[in-house]
Amino acid sequence: MSKEFEPTVITIFGVSGDLAGRKVLPALYHLLKDGLLPEKIKIVGTSRKDLSKDQLLKNVELCVLETDKVCDPVVLSKFNKIFEIIKLDPVNEKDYIQLKNYFEILENKENVCFNRLFYLSIPPQIYSPVIRILGESGLSKKCHHGFGKSRILVEKPFGYDLSSAKTLIKKTSKYFKEEQIFRIDHYLAKETAQNILVFRGHNPIFRDIWNNNSISRIHIKALESIGIEGRANFYDSVGALRDIVQSHLLQLMAITTMDIPEDINSSDLIHQQKSRILSKTELSKINRGSVIRGQYKTYRKEIGKPKSNTETYVRLMLNIKTKQWMNVPIILETGKALVNKNTAIVIDFSNYNDQQINELTIRIQPDEGIDIKLFVKKPGFDNVIETAIMDFSYQNTFDHHYHPDAYERVIIDAIKGDQSLFSSNSEVVRSWQILQPILNRWKKDNNLILYENGSNGP
Repeated sequence: MSKEFEPTVITIFGVSGDLAGRKVLPALYHLLKDGLLPEKIKIVGTSRKDLSKDQLLKNVELCVLETDKVCDPVVLSKFNKIFEIIKLDPVNEKDYIQLKNYFEILENKENVCFNRLFYLSIPPQIYSPVIRILGESGLSKKCHHGFGKSRILVEKPFGYDLSSAKTLIKKTSKYFKEEQIFRIDHYLAKETAQNILVFRGHNPIFRDIWNNNSISRIHIKALESIGIEGRANFYDSVGALRDIVQSHLLQLMAITTMDIPEDINSSDLIHQQKSRILSKTELSKINRGSVIRGQYKTYRKEIGKPKSNTETYVRLMLNIKTKQWMNVPIILETGKALVNKNTAIVIDFSNYNDQQINELTIRIQPDEGIDIKLFVKKPGFDNVIETAIMDFSYQNTFDHHYHPDAYERVIIDAIKGDQSLFSSNSEVVRSWQILQPILNRWKKDNNLILYENGSNGP
C-alpha cells in the first residue's frame, strides 16, 4: 500500500450498478493488488437494496484486469476487509445520517482524519439532489477533528444541455469548490491521450508544423461495433451527441489543438489552454445535411420503443477561429453498431492542392499507439511510389511496463487531487455552447437516418 497518499475513504454511490461492477470495482481491486492505494483506505458502496458484499462480489468480475482473469486469494481477502456496503437511498436525506456516522466511527477508531472521495456512479438525473444532500449534511466538508479533504467524482454527461449544465454547475458550486470537483472523462485517462501533449511538445518535427500551414484536416472518431448492451434506459435519454461528442470528442479535440503550456504538468495551465481553444471553436454553418444524425436499424426493437428518435450516430464539422487553425476542418464522428471498433485522432498533413497526404493516426483504442503514413519508393528499377506505415504500439514497445487502466488513473488522480484529466466549469459550459445549436435544430427537424448494423454508418 502506498504511504505517499493520505488516508482515504472512497464512497461509491450506485455500487450495484453496471459501471461500478464493470469498471470501478475491478480498477480498485487492481490498484490494491499493485500496492497503489493509500496505506489507510476504506471503500464504501451504497445501494438502495439490502445487499451484502458477498452477494455483490459474487456478481462482479473483480479480476477482469488481471492477465489470467483470476483473483489472488490474499488480495481478495484484503479487499473484503477494506470494503463495506451501506444501504442508502441516494435521494433520502435521512439515510445520509448512517453514512456520516460510519465516517465518524471510522475516524475515531483510527484516530486520523480520512479524505473523503464520493464517486457518483448513478444516473445523471439524480446528481443534483445527491450533491445537495452531501453539502447540507456536512459530508462535503473536512472531518470534524482534522484537515481531511472532500472530493466528488462525477460521470458524464454533466447536464443535458447548456441551461441544465449551468444550473448543475451553480448548484454544485454551492457545496463543492472547483478544486473539489472531478468530472470524469475516461478517454483522457487512456495512455495515448495522455501522450498527446508530450508527443506534440517534445518532437520538433511535429511541434513546428502543428498548424494550418501543414495540416489540412483533423478527424476525431469514436466508433463501436457493439450496440447499447443493456444500457437502454440511460442511452435512450442521452444519445450519441451528449454521451460521446459533448465530453470525450471535444476534450480530445481541445488537447489536440490547444497551445502547449510551458509546464505540461500544471493542471491550471492545461485547463486555461483547453478553455481558450474551446472558446474559439464553433460549428460549421448548420443546414440540412451538415450534421449527420443516424440510428442503427435494430435499436428501437432492442430498447422496446418503436418511435424512439435517439441518435446512435453523429458526424459534424467544427472550425477553430484562430490564426493557427483557420480553414482546417475538424470532423467529430461517433457511432454504435458499426463495422469496427476504432477510437482515433487522424491528422492529415498536406498542401491543399496536393493529392499526397501524410496521415498521422493517434490510436486511442484498441491497440493504443501512433502510426504515420509516408510515401516511399518501391524497390526495383521503376520509380514507383507507394505508401508505408511507420508504427509505434504501446503493447509492443512497453510490454513489461505497467499500463494502468483508464479508471485506475481516474481514481488515483482524484485521490492525489490532480485535476489534469478532468473538465473545468468553463470547459463544460463552452462544450454545451458549441453543441446547443444542434440540439435546437433537432427539436425542429429530426432528420434521423437509419443505417444497417455492422455498416460504416449513414
